Order: sequence, then C-alpha cells, then structure tokens
Amino acid sequence: MKNKIIIGLFYIVGLTFLSLGISTMILADLGAGAWDAMYVGLSDITGLSVGTWILIVGILLILLNGALLKKIPEFLAVITILIIGFLIDFWLLYVFSGFSSTDLGLRIFMFIGSTFIIALGITFYLQSNFARNPMDTLMMAIQVRTGKSLAFSKTIMEVTVLIIALLIGGPIGIGTVIVTLSIGPLIQLFYSPVTKFRKRLCKDNI
Repeated sequence: MKNKIIIGLFYIVGLTFLSLGISTMILADLGAGAWDAMYVGLSDITGLSVGTWILIVGILLILLNGALLKKIPEFLAVITILIIGFLIDFWLLYVFSGFSSTDLGLRIFMFIGSTFIIALGITFYLQSNFARNPMDTLMMAIQVRTGKSLAFSKTIMEVTVLIIALLIGGPIGIGTVIVTLSIGPLIQLFYSPVTKFRKRLCKDNI
C-alpha cells in the first residue's frame, strides 16, 4: 500500500511539474516546445483552449501508439491528458491570467527553468508506469521500433512535431529549437537518478 501511495505521488508531482513548465514556457514567449507550439497554433486557429487540443491530439495518439506497439490502445492514458489539459488551462487562464513581461532577463530565466521542470516532470511521472501521457508513450514506441535511445527517440519525435507547428503558425522561436533538442537528453540525464530515488523510497525493485 505504501509503495502505491509513493508511486501515485510521483505521478501527480510529475504531471504538476510538467503542466507548470509548459505554461511558464508559453508565457516566457521565447518559443514554446514543439508540442505546445502546435497546441497554441491550433488554439489560435480554432478558438478552443490549449487544454482542449491536448485532449483531442492525445486521443489520436493513443490510437497511433496502439498500432505502433501492436497492442490494445492504452485508453487509461485519457486520464493523464485530461489532468494535463486541465492543469495547463488552470495555470494559463487563472493562476497566470494577464501575466506578461518585457524583461528579457526574466523571460530567459523562465524559459530555462521551464525546460528543466518539464524534463523533470516527465521523468517523475514515467516512474508510475500508469496512464502515461500518449506523447511519451509515443517516445517509448519509437524507441522500441528503432532500438535507439530515449534521447534519440524524443528528439526525432520533437523535430517532426516542430515542423507541423511551424506549418500551422505556432509560436516558434529560438527557444523552440533549444527545447526541442534538449528535452530528450535532459530526460535521459534525470531518468536514472529519479528511478534510483523512487526505488529507495519503495525499498524494492519496481
């Protein structure tokens, strides 16, 4: 029971970090991550919220991942994308409502912090192995199908989505390129120590 509670906390903390990082990166306005630039672009085109597009795209990815991994789609992942979508709309529409800054130094600080928070958030909630964000299941699916590292799989996926975001007019900037190339390696960097930390807390080999 204790282990389940710990794993649940990793899941919730991870999603909270992830949504916070995505939101502050969008607000830094130096270029959002590839996925987030795509969601913002779709939101601008349709008028639907960023969180709503996270849900729509997530459902499509759940079906794609099932096909790539040749298994039944992980429909429980809808729980994760619902939580992420809700939290991002919560941060953007309520907590940081009306926030803007012309201070370049502050925006750069926000961007750098956001990049690390996103990578750490992904690493934390992946420990739960429950209802994974379909974007990160896609990363795992690419790894399985190519036999390459997590860093390689994440980077290939991010570059592909970056092209889509660019085509639909998402908020692309120098920050987009930086985060696209850095998130994969940062996840790779955090994954081992976070996994060891989780195992120490659980005192087993989950």
